Amino acid sequence: MKKLYLLDDAIISPLGFSTKENIKAIQEGRSGLQLQQKPETIETSFYAGVIEESLLNAAFVGIGDIKKYTKLEKMMLLAVQQILAKNKDLDLNETALIIATTKGNINLLKDPGNFPENRLKLSELGQVIANFFGFAQTPIIVSNACISGGLGIAVARRLGGIGKIKNALVVGGDLVSDFVVSGFNSFQALSQEACKPFSKDRNGISLGEAATAMLVSTDKPESSGNIALIGDATVNDANHISGPSRTGEGLYQSIQKALKEAKISANEIDFLSAHGTATIYNDEMESMAFHRSSLQNTPLNSLKGYYGHTLGASALIESIITKHTMLNNELYSSKNFGELGVSKSLTIIQENQNMEINYALKTASGFGGCNLALVFKKE
Repeated sequence: MKKLYLLDDAIISPLGFSTKENIKAIQEGRSGLQLQQKPETIETSFYAGVIEESLLNAAFVGIGDIKKYTKLEKMMLLAVQQILAKNKDLDLNETALIIATTKGNINLLKDPGNFPENRLKLSELGQVIANFFGFAQTPIIVSNACISGGLGIAVARRLGGIGKIKNALVVGGDLVSDFVVSGFNSFQALSQEACKPFSKDRNGISLGEAATAMLVSTDKPESSGNIALIGDATVNDANHISGPSRTGEGLYQSIQKALKEAKISANEIDFLSAHGTATIYNDEMESMAFHRSSLQNTPLNSLKGYYGHTLGASALIESIITKHTMLNNELYSSKNFGELGVSKSLTIIQENQNMEINYALKTASGFGGCNLALVFKKE
């Protein structure tokens, strides 16, 4: 299997409208989570990371008509625009477009505005992005719950490995919609505080919205420092539609298969970017999978305290941050962590620190029992 190189990237989130702004916010310990009130949807307040649409429109007006595109489309288009602005010679006739999302324009169910009904379809979301920039190929849609963004990178690698593509633009995005808020509230999974991954006093997730894009290629760039995806695996634990395996079996198998494909052992992993949603069962399941994989001494963080859970975008955002973590040799703290609250020991990063990072592991898990592991190498 060929390596897949991570090239330019962009993040549109409450922390900023570029990767650089996002990393600066994380370095400074700033969170995009704020107290939200949606009395028409749920009675209690909750924390979430929401992009102010007036700021989004002010940024988008430079590239398109704000009335012709939904909020999610504007977020995704801005992210893609940043990539293409840096790669003016990129041949869009030969570049695959991979769209990763869980719900797409689900907010149109409640308020369609002037948009046609077909705008709800994920395929139509992909086509809007493709048509805006002139991508020739039909977009590939990846929608596999909360591993979607990371799975988009894995799909690009696998297509590259069999010679179907050379370059791909992977785009992820989701919104804090009423549909998603009411859904997680029905599970009693929404935290009324900013989420606290892996902490003893954690009590649920904080939601978030973001869009992100990454250009990837099977061709190694000429730059001095590169990050490559060298192993990936996804295993479904077949446990429950919303509850993860209590033993972490699916995630454990994903990690083992990814390490085997990468031809490295667990003790060579320098950094672990966890899913870390701050729900009782997810964090516990992850701790068991990491312990079974002999990763309990590997420095680990969750970025959910900065972004909230951005659903289909989360694993792509966290892969981008992992890439820059490796290039900068800088570990970022796991925000809001207090006292360890899972049954297996973990090495949670509690303050920013510098360390040589040559191999990193990114994991993600989601509804329906899906699990993902990605192994990155610095070259």
